[in-house]
Amino acid sequence: MFFWFIASSVWSVWFVFRDPKFDYRLVAIAALLPDLVDGIRGAIGPMHSVVTSIVVLFAIMIATAGRRPSRQRLLAIPIGLFMHLIYDGAFADTKTFWWPVTGFSLSDARLPSVERGLVNLPLELFGIVGCVVAWRYFALDDKSRLRTFLRSGSLRRAD
Repeated sequence: MFFWFIASSVWSVWFVFRDPKFDYRLVAIAALLPDLVDGIRGAIGPMHSVVTSIVVLFAIMIATAGRRPSRQRLLAIPIGLFMHLIYDGAFADTKTFWWPVTGFSLSDARLPSVERGLVNLPLELFGIVGCVVAWRYFALDDKSRLRTFLRSGSLRRAD
């Protein structure tokens, strides 16, 4: 699962905030992180816990106190983590979703992305379509717009 998390997270954040200054690159990367990090373990783990996302949010809020531009950019990370939890259905494994509130032992269950098996295929196709639509919607075929996105993560609706 790659395009599913990128497209669903970027589009969700765009529809909620519609902020061209928001760093959509960080949202996309953070939406991929839980499967990448927990995938090393080979099973669902702490990155699929809402507590981890809350701790990351809290840490960013404390670390960026008085530095609004940094805070505004870095808040994309916990938002991307939360988006992954939603679009992965991580809440279905209560023990892991609430880890360590429900205990410190981790589940041995496979990652939701792996557990779904072939159901991932239509989700990934939907993600590819979402990325293509975003490419056109934000006119990323324009070199200056693409450069701006790659440098700052900024997305603006095509005129």
